Amino acid sequence: NDDITKKVLAEYTHAQRMVTHEAQLAVIKTITTNRKIPMNVLNRKQAEAPDTCEVIVNRIGTAPGMWFEYGGAVLVSLPGVPFEMQALMDDVLLKLQQRFKLSAIFHRTLMTYGLPESILAERIAPWENALPPHIKLAYLPNPSTGVKLRLSVYDVQSDTVAAECEAQVARLRALLGDIIYGEELDTLEQTVGKLLREKGATVAVAESCTGGRIASLLTSVAGCSAYFKGAIVAYDNAVKTSMLGVRLDTLQTYGAVSLPVVEQMATGVKQALRTDYAVATSGVAGPDGGTPEKPVGTVCIAVASSAGVASEQLYFSTDRQRNIERASASALNMLRITLLKN
Repeated sequence: NDDITKKVLAEYTHAQRMVTHEAQLAVIKTITTNRKIPMNVLNRKQAEAPDTCEVIVNRIGTAPGMWFEYGGAVLVSLPGVPFEMQALMDDVLLKLQQRFKLSAIFHRTLMTYGLPESILAERIAPWENALPPHIKLAYLPNPSTGVKLRLSVYDVQSDTVAAECEAQVARLRALLGDIIYGEELDTLEQTVGKLLREKGATVAVAESCTGGRIASLLTSVAGCSAYFKGAIVAYDNAVKTSMLGVRLDTLQTYGAVSLPVVEQMATGVKQALRTDYAVATSGVAGPDGGTPEKPVGTVCIAVASSAGVASEQLYFSTDRQRNIERASASALNMLRITLLKN
């Protein structure tokens, strides 16, 4: 009832009436049937659109996309639900390509993790400064995925652009090595899963400050049952000792947020779930709980394998959600590096 989008667009484009779009109505009927909810007047009205637009059928939701051509311009209205909007964008982009003469843009993206943007820029400065003028570089940092390095060529006039960028990528790989973990839309969890598959190896997770996020990321990858055994979210110290075998004297001496504790957590979950690799995290996610010695954002990570246990202590921000995201990504990256070394 609160959605005035269609009404406003109908008035703006001087529509004569609202028309029921049968294909969208059929989708709505299927959705309501599958969800076992009754079809009502509001559901039916969602299939209506002004007679001044072309309907772009939303096949995974109830609100259709609408394409208007009015006053010499194109106006597109899409559903507010993000994944529905994203699903319709392919149709919209195709129609835009057919409607307008567009210049070609070429992108080539590499995914990096492990170096802050400023240090990364410093390391590749000679390479970046030597780029041809028509090849542009963008740094796109994200706490969960690292820093994307995107090469772009705008208004492409030559069919040699892909080969030119590939030659630059080869030089960049030589500079950064295993700092690069993927390309384009690759994620750390996909890369880790691929490495585990290639080795025929398994992994388990023991999480404290990350609260199950690492397990969630690993299980977001289709086919992860081939390598992911399980996880123990050991938030309380009693769980760390009883289920993961962390020694009480270690907790008393060093505290829960410490390298000795996460090392024992990783070893414990590896033994408990009988895996080849294990990852463990403990930290002060915030916004409170910090001390002068261990301020908010302090995170300890360990990875156990047949070669032993590696661990590191990191320092992030005072934002709880960002700390959880960065700790999870750093743990996956540490596992990735261990897999590459082994």
